[in-house]
Parts: sequence; C-alpha cells; structure tokens
Amino acid sequence: MLLVAISIFLLFLSAVSGFPVVAIGLGIAFSLISDLDENFYTRKIGVWFLQLGVILIGLSINVFDAITVTKTYFPFISIFVLCTFFGGLLIGWLLGIDRRFAILISSGTAICGGTAMAAITPVIKAKPRDLAAGITVIFLLNAAAIIFFPILGKSLDLEQIQFGAWVATAIHDTSAVLATSLDYGSEAIETAATLKVVRTLWLLPLMIFLLFLMGSREKKIPVPFFVLFFALAIIFGSLVSIPLEKTIIRQVSQIFLMFGFFSIGTQISREGMKSFTLERLGFAIFLWALAIPLSYFLLGVSV
Repeated sequence: MLLVAISIFLLFLSAVSGFPVVAIGLGIAFSLISDLDENFYTRKIGVWFLQLGVILIGLSINVFDAITVTKTYFPFISIFVLCTFFGGLLIGWLLGIDRRFAILISSGTAICGGTAMAAITPVIKAKPRDLAAGITVIFLLNAAAIIFFPILGKSLDLEQIQFGAWVATAIHDTSAVLATSLDYGSEAIETAATLKVVRTLWLLPLMIFLLFLMGSREKKIPVPFFVLFFALAIIFGSLVSIPLEKTIIRQVSQIFLMFGFFSIGTQISREGMKSFTLERLGFAIFLWALAIPLSYFLLGVSV
C-alpha cells in the first residue's frame, strides 16, 4: 500500500510539473529504488494513460488537416519503416548480433519501440531477458531524443508541422514522440500524434511477415483498436461542436500524458538494466544514428 500511495503522489507531482523529462525521471527513480514487481499497476496501465491522452488530442485536430498531413507523409514514413527494418536486419547479421535481438531492435526502431517489440516477442520466440534488454536500450535512446530533438529542431529552424513529422518518424516510442513535441507547439504535437499513429499501422504487416519468416504457429495478431478510437475522435471533434475550449481539452490531455510518462518510466527495471551488453547497446545506437538522417532526408523530400 505504501508503494501505491507514493506512486499516486508522484503521478500528480508529474502532472503538476508539466515537464515530460521530470515525469519520466520520477518514474525511473521510483522503479529502480523500489524494485517494483513486474505486475505493479503503473507498468500495466501506462499505455492506457498515453492512449487516452492521444485520443483527447484527436478531438482538437481537424479531420481535413489530418487527411492532408497523412497523404503528404505516409509514403515517406513507409519508405523509412521498410529501410530501417531490413537495414537493421542486415546490419545485425554483419555485426554478428543475435538474430532475434536484431529483429526486436529493428522492429522497435522502424515502427513503435517497446510496443512493437512486445508484440513480436511470442512470434519470434525471443527470450524474456532479450525483450527486457531491448526495451531498456530503446528507453535510453528515447530519453536522449526528448532532450536533444527540440534543440535540433530549433537549430534547423523547423516549422511545427515539419518538426512533428520528423519526430513521429525518427523516434521509437509514442511516449517519447509526444514528450518531444509537447513543448514545440500545438501544431507539432497534433502532427506528431497523427503520424505516429499512422506509423503504428505498420505493426500489422510486420507481424504477418514475421509469422511466415519464423514459421511461427502464433495466431494472435494484435488489432490496434486505439488507432480506430483516435480516428473517431478526430471525426467527432470536427463534426460536433464540443462545448469546451481547445485549450482545456489540451490541458486535460497533457495531464493524462504526464501520468503516462511517469508510468512508462516505471517500466525500467533493475533486471532490464543488467541484461543488455555494450554490443547490443552499440547496435541499437548505430541503427538509430542511421535512421535519424534518413528520416530527415525523407522529410526534406516530402515538403
């Protein structure tokens, strides 16, 4: 009960701070100091907080703007996903990285970080400690992205829509994409949220491809109902006059996002920190170092 009480206090402290880095940092510190059980509630519901926050963002997005942004960037996001995934497999093979770990990192870098890795783990029969190592490595890169991408965006003089499109393509997890774009501007986070959801759709063909590649008997493919709810929120917000200011909706959305950022931070565990090697960390960093300029180049082509 004490840990639950402390976590609730830290959840609200994260929301009051308004800074994604603070929320994630509090989550990490709480998890590592308390050595949380893997079934602790924040580790289970963190993604729900994030998804609810994104759906609320959808209420403030114009449906025609969303269609325009998607039509503009979807082809280039698709090129990025394919090049990053298959390039990661090739690099992993050349470096002698364990095949299953290479698939985990390549999938996470190409599509949606920890979500993609968790989804494909039963398909490729990856070991639990491989998944823990992969999620930990990706989380460290997400933390770096939250700090450095806004600096890069401003130094490159990117407009809000350009920045939102870039981070939605280049950064692994939805949580980090939202945290990075949150303070860049409302257009940035709306664009980032829309395109990150679009990028997540690639998880379905990835799962089908891996089922054939690995000869897996796993028949359960996750259906991204969250994507449907996000699309419905955009349509509803565009067609129905909501008796609330958009600023209020965004403030409520930010509260749920902060809850989510803290909860995602608690997913980092001592076991995960112990289970990755410098070789694996180097592989993930090298692949991401190639993915960042690729995404920026594709962004430049698309505008």
